Amino acid sequence: MDNWSFAEWLSLLSVRGVFTLVFASMVAAGVVGHFCHRLAVRYRMREQAGNNQESYLVSGMLGLLALLLAFTFSMALSRYEERRHLVLEDANAIGTAYLRAQLLDEPHRTRLSAILVAYTDNRIELSQGNSARPRELLAKNDALLTELWAAVVASRDSALRHGVSTALLLSYNQLIDIDTSRKVARQVRVPGPVLLYLYAFLILTALVLGFVLNDHRSRAGAAVLFLLLALYVGILDDISRPVSGNIRESQQPLLILRDSLKAQPPAVFDRFAQPENARAIADRP
Repeated sequence: MDNWSFAEWLSLLSVRGVFTLVFASMVAAGVVGHFCHRLAVRYRMREQAGNNQESYLVSGMLGLLALLLAFTFSMALSRYEERRHLVLEDANAIGTAYLRAQLLDEPHRTRLSAILVAYTDNRIELSQGNSARPRELLAKNDALLTELWAAVVASRDSALRHGVSTALLLSYNQLIDIDTSRKVARQVRVPGPVLLYLYAFLILTALVLGFVLNDHRSRAGAAVLFLLLALYVGILDDISRPVSGNIRESQQPLLILRDSLKAQPPAVFDRFAQPENARAIADRP
């Protein structure tokens, strides 16, 4: 099993499964280490004078393990923060595109507005990951983008007539670019070799602790340490699962945007464009 297939195999497990795997593996490694210790004592291969050196070894290994865990967690957290930032950028891009669509003539304005609202609804459902049909939602997302760009192309003459052609194209180009960025970000996880090295180092640490710690109190403390490390790895794995994990980036910016778009249909922006409305507002005290 190579590095990448190991990462793919881990991704098939649930977060609880990863926690169980890590904890069980560390306990098994600790038992093997304790068995090796008993063999060493039986055949007089281990002397008590080596205890000080063993304590230095254990301290060094635990220090290296802490650095490796911190490095891996920082890597997973940075990817989570990137996904969270892209949600805000996505909401801003859709909102800007919606407002600029109001500068166009009919039927382009209404058409683009309706597509953007449908795109936002589908985007939220796809990003929340609570649907049993993710492929269908992703296909609908791409179809809406195609329809959106076709509507932009059809509105070119209207945009040129109002002098907003460049601004309109830039806003919709940015929207499409962010869509690609979000798709890529939701596929990027902690590299397979890093996960494999972390798993191997956890097993090696558990093996050494099982060999060094002899009394019942020390073994109980090691079991608690194994449990905490397994919980830590489970949380790390959960953060690095943008699609199937429980810790996901908030979609609140898109939810706020959806409510705003539905509360502001294209007709709302005509309040000052109608001559009778303009005169009525001007006559108010």
